[in-house]
Amino acid sequence: MYKLTIFAPKQLFDMNQAADFQRASKTDQFQHHDYYLMDELLTDEHKLIRSTVRDFVKREISPIIEDSAQKCLFPHFLIKGMAEVGCFGAQLPAEYGCGGLDYISYGIIMQELERCDSGIRSTASVQGSLVMYPIYKFGSEEQKRKYLPKLANGEMMGCFGLTEPDHGSNPAGMTTNFKDAGDGKHVILNGAKMWISNSPFADVAVVWAKNEAGVIKGIIVERGMPGFTTPETHNKWSLRASATGELVFNDVKVPKENILPGFEGLKGPLTCLNSARYGISWGAIGAALDCYDTALRYAKERKQFGRPIAGFQLQQKKLAEMITEIAKAQLLTWRLGVLMNEGRATPAQISMAKRNNVAMACTIARNARQMLGGMGITGEYSIMRHMMNLESVVTYEGTHDIHLLITGMDVTGENAFT
Repeated sequence: MYKLTIFAPKQLFDMNQAADFQRASKTDQFQHHDYYLMDELLTDEHKLIRSTVRDFVKREISPIIEDSAQKCLFPHFLIKGMAEVGCFGAQLPAEYGCGGLDYISYGIIMQELERCDSGIRSTASVQGSLVMYPIYKFGSEEQKRKYLPKLANGEMMGCFGLTEPDHGSNPAGMTTNFKDAGDGKHVILNGAKMWISNSPFADVAVVWAKNEAGVIKGIIVERGMPGFTTPETHNKWSLRASATGELVFNDVKVPKENILPGFEGLKGPLTCLNSARYGISWGAIGAALDCYDTALRYAKERKQFGRPIAGFQLQQKKLAEMITEIAKAQLLTWRLGVLMNEGRATPAQISMAKRNNVAMACTIARNARQMLGGMGITGEYSIMRHMMNLESVVTYEGTHDIHLLITGMDVTGENAFT
């Protein structure tokens, strides 16, 4: 498949070896990841869902993801297949055309997508947790019937507009606003949002803006409304297989019936972020698992000084620490999933899991990259792509430091944000 050879320390490494390595059997690839027998905590349905999504990812996404990332293109043709295997709104009720699954199932889906690529998981996460979830949670019955089935089957794609150019970690300072149009039927929306996943191709945007009284409300904006544009963000080094852009509103006339009636205030968008952060805590494990699996298999095959590098103490230290941190993250996230199913998970618990698991994945990606030496920076292996992607994951849906302060506020009762 590959004709190129490059220099690695002490030897020439044929790219055909890398291709053969990536085609290692499914059994070999995943046999070491379940160190604490977590599968015993999953139901048969959970395992079936995981197998279905994993097979889809291996068949449809893995063969093309590196090329998509190199070209900085989102593979739109995957949307239909992702919808068919239940990647959009899996945790929402079946009566609206959604999956009707529990939160552990939703987490498993996010894990399997991010095992391949964080950008692909981001697309599904935004669709399910940041677009469909607020419509379900805060929308009218008419809004739910109109949008959710089409979003679930991929006929429509959405995005979530909260972050602004001057208001990231402090969304309460947003300046995007709407006022009555004076015709009794519409409002006029003005402002801008940035760093918005899916925005360049989204059919709808769930936008958070202040009304004339300064109260934050959610409003559904549809592509094609005059004055609504979605310029794409270019020159990214991270999430290159995910489309990112802005939302710009210049006197956009939006029907009042598109305002989400179920909530007002900042708690609305933050509730949506809790759902997304939960999914990220599972997704990060997927990225970590892929980096660990790759490093372990490489260490067994790569020989230096007459034996596999897996036989050297420093390499064993790296691998042992990787699987230890993965096992801890799995246990943390599984318990969080149980609490989510029971409606008892707190925002601080979700923040702790997101922060811990993403930081864990970042560390594992870096250590795994070092284990592969020069080969670790090439597109023949997924590790460098995971490393770059995780630099976005550690920042979005609440930065690493913001989640630390959320936990700090919860344990001390003191608000460090004001």
